[in-house]
Amino acid sequence: MKKVYFIGIAGVGMSAVAKLLKDKGWDVSGSDQNCYPPISDYLDEQKIPYKTGYNKSNIPENVDLFVLGRNAKLRPDINEEVKAVMESGIEIKSFPEILADLSKDTENVVVVGSYAKSTCTAMIAHCLEDSNKEPNYFIGAVPVGKKETSKIGKNNVFIIEGDEYPADIKENKSKFLYLKTDNILLTSAEHDHINIFPTKEDYLKPFEELLKKVPNNGLVVACVENGNVEGLINNSKSRVVAYGLERNDKTPWYVENIKYGKTSSFDIIKNGEKIVSLETTLLGKHNLQNILGVSVMLLEKDLITTDDLKKSIKSFGGIKRRMELKTKTSEVPVYEGFGSSYEKARSAIEAMKTHFPDKKLVVVFEPHTFSWRNKGKIHWYDDVFSGCEKVFVFAPPTQGSDTHEQSSSEEIVERIKSSGMDTRDVSNENIEEKLKDYLELNHSVLLLSSGDFGGMIDPIANLVEDLFKTR
Repeated sequence: MKKVYFIGIAGVGMSAVAKLLKDKGWDVSGSDQNCYPPISDYLDEQKIPYKTGYNKSNIPENVDLFVLGRNAKLRPDINEEVKAVMESGIEIKSFPEILADLSKDTENVVVVGSYAKSTCTAMIAHCLEDSNKEPNYFIGAVPVGKKETSKIGKNNVFIIEGDEYPADIKENKSKFLYLKTDNILLTSAEHDHINIFPTKEDYLKPFEELLKKVPNNGLVVACVENGNVEGLINNSKSRVVAYGLERNDKTPWYVENIKYGKTSSFDIIKNGEKIVSLETTLLGKHNLQNILGVSVMLLEKDLITTDDLKKSIKSFGGIKRRMELKTKTSEVPVYEGFGSSYEKARSAIEAMKTHFPDKKLVVVFEPHTFSWRNKGKIHWYDDVFSGCEKVFVFAPPTQGSDTHEQSSSEEIVERIKSSGMDTRDVSNENIEEKLKDYLELNHSVLLLSSGDFGGMIDPIANLVEDLFKTR
């Protein structure tokens, strides 16, 4: 049994790759500065031991391979554990290099985009597993009701979430460029990660490189409704199939007869012909778009029947933190949305407005990512909260603030207020007390961040549950 040690194991991608190596029979362990649910729970469930806090004494003996994450705290000049690993002479790899090794002999479906890639990857994996296809898969998030974010299966198909963010601290090569790319589901390509990709052109370049890797007999399924996608696919040498919710001459695949509700329903159409009617408990127009993209990939590749697709889409519970219901018996619903970018935030807000039209929306927001904190994106705040009644704003984190021109909490709050939005800075206040004083029965609540709100997600949900328990 070979031994592998992960530094930065609490990342979702790192923990998922650790699980894949465990499936392959490796002795797996690791460390991280901190480790919170759901990843801490996941590592415990998978019986993968880890230590918190970086120290060279953490490193076990007789390690065959080190896997090193990309994080501001994983520089050898400030991290003695990383320094000791780099001086050991033992092989070091990034997790996408490991993922590339594991998938070099399979037929890969790589799901990419600035948003929706985790949901779509998990949905494809769920549909294939639910239909007893036993796929290999790697998901960069934790699915609701599913115990595993990755798995070595018995099928030759490997479903992989591909990330444009760089792989490690040594170079700026995007993670997905390490992968053997037989087929691509391209959901979106909005400019993101401005600390790494300062311009839109910088951001799109790795996507252009990725599309060139798809062979002539490969398939690219692309959502041309989303920004920059149409321009990217114009130069593809492989077969391209476009989709979008609205029917037009560019989208042979689209949807009709949408009915929103606790369970939403709609028809999938190809070139004017109804292919299948589907139902989903996922919230929002954006999730119908996600389901359409997944369906196109599965059906165009003949990976699943329409009957199995119908059954599996209905039972798919989504991704943790992606419009995840946090209250179970409250008349004021609390959902958690993954608000790492403008587009993700808007889709979450629009989903809440669509499904709870009679309730006034209260948003609790943490400007966690570099983009939300960057002065170059301050204009996002001019309309991102359009349609909301009130916004409570947490302080932006300071990690990595020296790498870009960061907006202060005061600047962010003032910008939101200048758009006419009722806004309160709760950087130094008790958010539970403020919500208790403000919330009423006709409200809905959206927790919007890619961070952890300082551990306040569950306390806020519990507070609302106690205040507005269903009678």
